[in-house]
Amino acid sequence: MRIVIAPDSFKESLTAVEACTAMAAGVRDILPDAEIIEIPMADGGEGTAHAFAAALDLEERTTTVTGPLGDPVEAHWCGDGTTAVVELAEAAGIHLVAPEHRDIWAADTRGVGQLLNAALDTAPQKLIIGLGGSVTTDGGLGLLAALGVTAVDAAGEPADLRHAARITGERDPRWNDIQVVIAGDVDNPLCGPTGAAAVFGPQKGATDEDIPELDKALHHWAGLLADHTGTDSTTIRDTPGAGAAGGVGAALLSVLHAEMRSGADLLLDLVDFRSKVADADFVLTGEGTIDAQTGYGKAPARVAHSAGNVPVLAFGGRVDATAESPVPGIFIDTIPISDPASSLEENLVNAADSLRKAVASWLAAR
Repeated sequence: MRIVIAPDSFKESLTAVEACTAMAAGVRDILPDAEIIEIPMADGGEGTAHAFAAALDLEERTTTVTGPLGDPVEAHWCGDGTTAVVELAEAAGIHLVAPEHRDIWAADTRGVGQLLNAALDTAPQKLIIGLGGSVTTDGGLGLLAALGVTAVDAAGEPADLRHAARITGERDPRWNDIQVVIAGDVDNPLCGPTGAAAVFGPQKGATDEDIPELDKALHHWAGLLADHTGTDSTTIRDTPGAGAAGGVGAALLSVLHAEMRSGADLLLDLVDFRSKVADADFVLTGEGTIDAQTGYGKAPARVAHSAGNVPVLAFGGRVDATAESPVPGIFIDTIPISDPASSLEENLVNAADSLRKAVASWLAAR
């Protein structure tokens, strides 16, 4: 029997690699002779660099960069001299700032630009940047500043999003020879009712009063990006994915001429998933929560889509009753792994063992 294992991370408990290991152990408990193929997944958010490193055999690296509120952080990325993978959440992730300290106007993406510079120095042919899990809504202003493309005020001094009057400076010419690919999991535009401020601002510390002002600042920022790059400002504002990571998508699309891809689909293509799953009997996937959002671009749903006619089973730390509403029948079954009699903390600690047992139990009963 051939079983492909392709889970995303289980937030706060298991990385995608650890989830693969636990699932594989569950399979071997019941089917010791099964052929198992492990493919740790990610959709552009937290864990993307780790998943790409494992899937593509890239060297994992660490660079000290400026965190979202100015403190130094150790940020992980990966590369092999040909491909580099940078994860925005490593330098500007929401997990780096406690809820009570989140500041929508102070948090910036300078550290992400520093990570990109570190990757640039390895002269890759392709650079993949995962956009997801950010605590910032600076439109990529800080990132661009680290790349030498600086927003200034009317007096020519470095400025923040609210006071920027124009953009000066040029990107390193080495970027001309690099294919930049955004691995994202949202298609929100930069501005408007479904834009970066309105949809994602509240979880990053924006108040009801902040959101209209922030949206106005991002609208103005799109105009500055357009003036600097010779791009139409409407295109910058309205392109799907421009609002990813608080507007970083808009900066990368316009200044680095990046290509936007679904993070999960990109990884599936890079590992040639369709050929690996062609003769499989089952595909096992999962993530921390299987719910209605799973069907909208999340890794387990993309795995199921790419699996074709091969049956796909999804495991979740929690499985919501609405899980099948967006795409009925996408999974042959959805299995929760948490023990309802245990506390959240206990379930997080025991996630690997619970996942292993859930896989083994399903296989034994099939």
